[in-house]
Amino acid sequence: MAAAAAPSAAPAVPPPPPPASGSGRLPSRVLELVFSYLELSDLRSCGLVCKHWHRCLHGDENNDVWRSLCLRTVSEEALRTDVLCNLPTYKARVRAIQHGFSSNDCSRNVYIKKNGFTLHRNPIAQSTDGARTKIGFSEGRHAWEVWWEGPLGTVAVIGIATKRAPMQCQGYVALLGSDDQSWGWNLVDNNLLHNGEVNGSFPQCNNAPKYQIGERIRVILDMEDKTLAFERGYEFLGVAFRGLPKTCLYPAVSAVYGNTEVTLVYLGKPLDG
Repeated sequence: MAAAAAPSAAPAVPPPPPPASGSGRLPSRVLELVFSYLELSDLRSCGLVCKHWHRCLHGDENNDVWRSLCLRTVSEEALRTDVLCNLPTYKARVRAIQHGFSSNDCSRNVYIKKNGFTLHRNPIAQSTDGARTKIGFSEGRHAWEVWWEGPLGTVAVIGIATKRAPMQCQGYVALLGSDDQSWGWNLVDNNLLHNGEVNGSFPQCNNAPKYQIGERIRVILDMEDKTLAFERGYEFLGVAFRGLPKTCLYPAVSAVYGNTEVTLVYLGKPLDG
């Protein structure tokens, strides 16, 4: 009896491809939904995972991720007033609150209001009181706005300071610029101050206009060129200080008038031109 023919071999089936990284292949809309539950420190880490995640986070500064984080971290008061009117995106507003005044690095005679951007000086006699921001800069170019929302008094100074500069002293003096750790522009008499000395008038023009309450002054710190400059409105007033040290410098203010308020908003990298 003839032997039965051997069954033909089954056709070879190619092995399945290796599974792709699931989270890396998720649609941007799904990733945005997941990211919208994370805090800023976690989002920074997520942005380093891959190009897809980075584009999802930073491609649109008004996406749901930054909107959700903004609503959680920036006060309702700041969002419904004009404090942040020059910050057009949710991401920029989140960044600004990170760079606001520090409630732990200011005079005991001031407090930071609930909006996170405004300093209120209590009516304490014979005291000059200041505040620094939470984050300082040792590299890059940075811009922020400062404006007084009350009387200036005899001294009202805006500028920068190292971590070593004092934020309170007795009497009514130009605290910023009173030593070699700070640089300031006194808006009352238009003098530039550093190391306890007047470094000339600013801006350098005849009959320079006096500061008006509510007027926003833009401060520009360039740590590459080591300069500090100021703008008023859309007018560049010039470079006030050159040769700044290569150290960490903080936006700062000092005030003397009781119940006056000063607001500072970080804008980010200054626009050229």
